[in-house]
Amino acid sequence: MTEGQWSGSSTPYLGSGQGDVWGKEAADRGRTGSQRILKAGPNAASEEVAQRLGLPEGSTVVERQRLILLDGQPVELAISYWPASWATETALAQPGRIRGGAVSLLAELGYTPGHVDEDVTTRPPTKEEVQTLGLAAGEWILSMTRTITTPDGRPYEVSVMVSPGRIGRLHYSMKVD
Repeated sequence: MTEGQWSGSSTPYLGSGQGDVWGKEAADRGRTGSQRILKAGPNAASEEVAQRLGLPEGSTVVERQRLILLDGQPVELAISYWPASWATETALAQPGRIRGGAVSLLAELGYTPGHVDEDVTTRPPTKEEVQTLGLAAGEWILSMTRTITTPDGRPYEVSVMVSPGRIGRLHYSMKVD
Protein backbone atom coordinates (compact mmCIF):
# COMPACT_ATOMS: atom_id res chain seq x y z
CA MET A 1 0.00 0.00 0.00
CA THR A 2 2.84 2.40 0.66
CA GLU A 3 4.81 1.53 -2.47
CA GLY A 4 2.15 2.39 -5.04
CA GLN A 5 1.66 -1.30 -5.82
CA TRP A 6 -1.39 -2.10 -3.70
CA SER A 7 -4.54 -2.82 -5.64
CA GLY A 8 -7.77 -3.95 -4.11
CA SER A 9 -11.50 -3.57 -3.94
CA SER A 10 -13.90 -2.01 -1.43
CA THR A 11 -16.38 -4.83 -1.96
CA PRO A 12 -14.93 -7.33 0.57
CA TYR A 13 -15.16 -4.70 3.30
CA LEU A 14 -18.94 -4.45 2.85
CA GLY A 15 -19.88 -8.11 3.38
CA SER A 16 -20.69 -9.59 6.78
CA GLY A 17 -19.32 -12.82 8.25
CA GLN A 18 -15.78 -12.33 6.96
CA GLY A 19 -13.93 -11.38 10.13
CA ASP A 20 -10.72 -9.39 9.71
CA VAL A 21 -10.73 -8.61 5.97
CA TRP A 22 -7.71 -6.27 6.21
CA GLY A 23 -5.63 -8.86 8.05
CA LYS A 24 -6.50 -11.48 5.42
CA GLU A 25 -5.81 -9.12 2.51
CA ALA A 26 -2.37 -8.23 3.89
CA ALA A 27 -1.57 -11.88 4.70
CA ASP A 28 -2.40 -12.88 1.11
CA ARG A 29 0.47 -10.57 0.11
CA GLY A 30 2.86 -11.91 2.74
CA ARG A 31 2.39 -8.89 4.98
CA THR A 32 0.82 -8.21 8.37
CA GLY A 33 -2.28 -6.06 8.53
CA SER A 34 -3.62 -4.91 11.88
CA GLN A 35 -5.54 -2.06 13.44
CA ARG A 36 -5.70 -0.12 16.66
CA ILE A 37 -8.87 1.47 18.03
CA LEU A 38 -8.00 5.08 18.86
CA LYS A 39 -11.40 6.27 20.04
CA ALA A 40 -15.02 5.14 20.15
CA GLY A 41 -18.12 6.83 21.50
CA PRO A 42 -20.61 9.64 21.02
CA ASN A 43 -19.62 12.88 19.31
CA ALA A 44 -21.29 15.80 17.54
CA ALA A 45 -21.65 15.21 13.80
CA SER A 46 -19.87 17.58 11.44
CA GLU A 47 -22.01 19.31 8.83
CA GLU A 48 -20.89 16.83 6.13
CA VAL A 49 -21.43 13.70 8.24
CA ALA A 50 -24.84 14.90 9.42
CA GLN A 51 -25.88 15.68 5.84
CA ARG A 52 -24.72 12.29 4.55
CA LEU A 53 -26.59 10.50 7.37
CA GLY A 54 -29.71 12.62 6.87
CA LEU A 55 -29.41 14.15 10.35
CA PRO A 56 -29.58 17.75 11.57
CA GLU A 57 -26.14 19.39 11.85
CA GLY A 58 -24.65 18.87 15.30
CA SER A 59 -26.66 15.70 15.94
CA THR A 60 -24.96 13.12 18.09
CA VAL A 61 -23.36 10.23 16.24
CA VAL A 62 -21.26 7.29 17.35
CA GLU A 63 -17.71 7.84 16.09
CA ARG A 64 -15.13 5.06 15.88
CA GLN A 65 -11.52 5.92 14.95
CA ARG A 66 -9.10 3.20 13.90
CA LEU A 67 -5.45 3.37 12.91
CA ILE A 68 -4.80 0.84 10.14
CA LEU A 69 -1.29 -0.63 10.13
CA LEU A 70 0.70 -2.56 7.55
CA ASP A 71 3.70 -4.39 9.00
CA GLY A 72 3.32 -2.20 12.08
CA GLN A 73 3.42 1.09 10.13
CA PRO A 74 0.41 3.44 9.88
CA VAL A 75 -1.15 3.43 6.41
CA GLU A 76 -4.66 4.73 7.09
CA LEU A 77 -6.75 6.60 9.60
CA ALA A 78 -10.32 5.28 9.34
CA ILE A 79 -13.19 7.07 11.09
CA SER A 80 -16.72 5.68 10.92
CA TYR A 81 -19.96 7.35 12.03
CA TRP A 82 -23.42 5.93 12.78
CA PRO A 83 -26.61 7.60 14.08
CA ALA A 84 -26.53 7.63 17.88
CA SER A 85 -30.26 6.86 18.00
CA TRP A 86 -29.47 3.17 17.53
CA ALA A 87 -25.65 2.82 17.67
CA THR A 88 -24.97 4.17 21.18
CA GLU A 89 -25.97 0.95 22.94
CA THR A 90 -23.91 -1.28 20.63
CA ALA A 91 -20.29 -2.41 20.51
CA LEU A 92 -19.70 0.29 17.87
CA ALA A 93 -19.56 2.81 20.73
CA GLN A 94 -17.06 0.75 22.75
CA PRO A 95 -13.27 1.01 22.34
CA GLY A 96 -12.68 -2.75 22.11
CA ARG A 97 -12.64 -5.03 19.10
CA ILE A 98 -16.02 -6.14 17.79
CA ARG A 99 -16.46 -9.91 17.62
CA GLY A 100 -16.94 -10.77 13.93
CA GLY A 101 -16.30 -7.15 12.93
CA ALA A 102 -18.47 -4.07 12.60
CA VAL A 103 -19.99 -5.18 9.29
CA SER A 104 -21.27 -8.42 10.86
CA LEU A 105 -22.65 -6.54 13.86
CA LEU A 106 -24.42 -4.10 11.55
CA ALA A 107 -25.95 -6.99 9.61
CA GLU A 108 -27.18 -8.54 12.88
CA LEU A 109 -28.84 -5.19 13.65
CA GLY A 110 -30.56 -5.20 10.24
CA TYR A 111 -28.22 -2.79 8.44
CA THR A 112 -26.99 -4.24 5.16
CA PRO A 113 -25.74 -2.27 2.16
CA GLY A 114 -28.05 -1.53 -0.74
CA HIS A 115 -26.03 1.33 -2.20
CA VAL A 116 -22.52 2.65 -1.58
CA ASP A 117 -21.09 6.01 -2.63
CA GLU A 118 -17.35 6.67 -2.39
CA ASP A 119 -15.81 10.09 -2.97
CA VAL A 120 -12.01 10.43 -3.22
CA THR A 121 -10.19 13.71 -2.78
CA THR A 122 -6.63 14.88 -2.19
CA ARG A 123 -5.73 17.64 0.24
CA PRO A 124 -3.08 18.80 2.68
CA PRO A 125 -3.32 16.90 5.97
CA THR A 126 -4.45 18.28 9.30
CA LYS A 127 -1.86 18.47 12.11
CA GLU A 128 -3.50 15.42 13.73
CA GLU A 129 -3.23 13.43 10.47
CA VAL A 130 0.46 14.36 10.07
CA GLN A 131 1.18 13.09 13.57
CA THR A 132 -1.01 9.97 13.45
CA LEU A 133 0.15 8.80 10.02
CA GLY A 134 3.79 9.91 10.38
CA LEU A 135 3.63 12.02 7.23
CA ALA A 136 6.64 13.76 5.74
CA ALA A 137 6.70 17.57 5.54
CA GLY A 138 4.59 18.73 2.60
CA GLU A 139 3.07 15.30 1.96
CA TRP A 140 -0.60 15.33 0.94
CA ILE A 141 -3.21 12.74 1.76
CA LEU A 142 -5.86 10.82 -0.13
CA SER A 143 -9.24 10.93 1.57
CA MET A 144 -12.09 8.59 0.69
CA THR A 145 -15.53 9.22 2.15
CA ARG A 146 -17.92 6.28 1.92
CA THR A 147 -21.66 6.56 2.55
CA ILE A 148 -23.63 3.32 2.89
CA THR A 149 -27.40 3.14 2.64
CA THR A 150 -29.83 0.28 3.20
CA PRO A 151 -31.61 -1.32 0.22
CA ASP A 152 -34.56 1.03 0.89
CA GLY A 153 -32.29 4.10 0.78
CA ARG A 154 -31.71 4.93 4.47
CA PRO A 155 -28.11 6.07 5.15
CA TYR A 156 -26.65 4.26 8.16
CA GLU A 157 -22.87 4.65 7.97
CA VAL A 158 -20.36 7.26 6.85
CA SER A 159 -16.66 6.39 6.89
CA VAL A 160 -13.73 8.66 6.15
CA MET A 161 -10.47 6.89 5.31
CA VAL A 162 -7.31 9.00 5.12
CA SER A 163 -4.08 7.61 3.66
CA PRO A 164 -0.67 9.09 2.83
CA GLY A 165 -0.55 10.33 -0.76
CA ARG A 166 2.54 8.18 -1.34
CA ILE A 167 0.35 5.10 -1.83
CA GLY A 168 0.25 6.52 -5.34
CA ARG A 169 -2.71 4.66 -6.80
CA LEU A 170 -6.29 3.77 -6.05
CA HIS A 171 -7.95 0.95 -7.96
CA TYR A 172 -11.65 0.15 -7.87
CA SER A 173 -13.13 -3.07 -9.10
CA MET A 174 -16.80 -3.95 -8.98
CA LYS A 175 -19.17 -6.46 -10.45
CA VAL A 176 -21.88 -5.03 -12.65
CA ASP A 177 -25.11 -6.99 -12.58
